[in-house]
Amino acid sequence: MPRQLGELEDAVMTRVWQWNRPVTVREVLEDLQQERSIAYTTVMTVMDNLHQKGWVRREVDGRAYRYTAVSTRAAYAAALMNEAWSQSDNPAAALVAFFGMMSPEQRESLRDAVRMAGQLEDNPDRADHAESPEQGAQRAPQEAAQAAEPDETQGGAGR
Repeated sequence: MPRQLGELEDAVMTRVWQWNRPVTVREVLEDLQQERSIAYTTVMTVMDNLHQKGWVRREVDGRAYRYTAVSTRAAYAAALMNEAWSQSDNPAAALVAFFGMMSPEQRESLRDAVRMAGQLEDNPDRADHAESPEQGAQRAPQEAAQAAEPDETQGGAGR
């Protein structure tokens, strides 16, 4: 189960997820600076930490790295919800309480999701090819760790 992202990690990952393309530290920095005062080295450190934790993969592009999300925001959110639910001593009561906190729009989204999950159960061929968000979130850090470059140091290329 992935650990919940910190505030700055989440701000960085939000941009990586929204842009859905390889991004540089400079691009993320410039966007973050529209909201707050932040140093290049701070963003670089956060992105390196996200890489070390398996949330992003990176490739050298000239003298910089380009970072790409390993998993989706939906997979991350699903994994967090699943972890919270599984930690409850009464999962049914936890779900009832959670549903009670939902807006009408969120409950409608839940109904849609349950219908889609039911369709997958009714058609096993589709379910074989579908990856749940939880599977994607659990797989992401493992894949990133396997793809990590052996020479990654604080003074490595691209910084």
